[in-house]
Amino acid sequence: MFNIQTTPEIWAIVLVYFVQGVLGISRLALTFYYKDTLHLGPADLSLISSISVIPWVIKPLYGFISDTFPFFGYKRRSYLVLSGLLGTFSWSLLAFLSASIDAGSIQADSFATIISVILVTMSSLGIAFSDVLVDAIIVNKSRSIYNNDQDKAGALQSICWSSSSIGAILSGVFSGTLVQNFGSTFVFSITTLIPLIIAGVSGLIEEEKITNTYTDNNQLNKVTTIQLLKTQMNSVWSALSQKTILSPLIFLILWQATPSAGSALFYFEVNNLGFQPEFLGRLGLVSSLSSLVGIMIYNQKLKSIPLRTIFKWTCISGAILGMTPLMLVTHFNRQVGLSDKWFAIGDDIILTVLGQIAFMPILVLAAKLCPSGVEAMLYAALMSVNNLSGAMSGLLGGILTRFMGITEHNFDNLSQLIILCNLSGLLPLAFLKLLPDENNNKNKDINSS
Repeated sequence: MFNIQTTPEIWAIVLVYFVQGVLGISRLALTFYYKDTLHLGPADLSLISSISVIPWVIKPLYGFISDTFPFFGYKRRSYLVLSGLLGTFSWSLLAFLSASIDAGSIQADSFATIISVILVTMSSLGIAFSDVLVDAIIVNKSRSIYNNDQDKAGALQSICWSSSSIGAILSGVFSGTLVQNFGSTFVFSITTLIPLIIAGVSGLIEEEKITNTYTDNNQLNKVTTIQLLKTQMNSVWSALSQKTILSPLIFLILWQATPSAGSALFYFEVNNLGFQPEFLGRLGLVSSLSSLVGIMIYNQKLKSIPLRTIFKWTCISGAILGMTPLMLVTHFNRQVGLSDKWFAIGDDIILTVLGQIAFMPILVLAAKLCPSGVEAMLYAALMSVNNLSGAMSGLLGGILTRFMGITEHNFDNLSQLIILCNLSGLLPLAFLKLLPDENNNKNKDINSS
């Protein structure tokens, strides 16, 4: 695949990333579970969704744990088993809880909501931990086997992204139909089996067992590892304190943390427009395919454009095109002869492509900010900050939704919420100077040559 020899370990990596994509099959079921079973409103849904992102915010911690404290003699294999079992355990309990609420043996009260959020966060922890583990394996293979060959390393990343995308596409194909025909509990039961794939492929990882863990020599190595981590942490902190890194990081936080009206729109589409789970699953499939289109457009047409320029225009176009759901809310699309479903599909394609194009520069910028020596840890830290900013976006959106009185049946102020959220997306324009001036750097290079 992609000129990479397909060893059993490569297939293990492929399957772990595939699991990350295919676990999206539970996303729609989980949303309807919160809405119909636990009877949560749009503001509550935004707040709860932000909590489940927390395990993705502390990803650097998982690398430290697996590197410093081998589990049953392995740094990768055993933790992959543990990650898979944690996911299966979490979804099993959630399926049991959902079935018990449906049967009336457990009440759908605040306690059931808290337990549900804990279980979903635990499942998120399992997949986030496995993501860090396979990332570490990829880094090791790129250095030890491919000798930092950029083409080979890029091909390996392409395999990972492709397998995850295939999983996401499959989840989009089946998620809506399964929820509509069989209910959330059934989908949770199916999801229970998926993380077992991670545990099952752990034996394919090429890793020698660490023996005599408790000898003085290994204790010394552990101390050395901790000292090395402290040195790396100091290096990361020193890097983050530099203006050339801190300024773009502040911009990324502002860029990602603007409030979102996504949860309120979901309730409007279901309760007002009557969208069924099967159709929403098709929208998920369209989104997955549109993301691939966005990646292709960026790679072929936009990757050479300076960051300030591309962020500027994605910010402006995002604020403008982000207003298009107003046509659904006001039913203007019907006046021009477009059905709600067809308009939703077209709108989703445009916004998803634009969103992916806007996200790609974030990855590029994060990679550029990482100085030599602490690339992996600083990159993980930057991506964690990015995930935290995304959680803040949902949190702020939930607060605004509650403040404006939008509920599962009251959408009187939804138009104002959409306008406010999209106008807030223009705020980062005032901070574009925090990004590196690549045009100025090019001019300096030309003058120096």
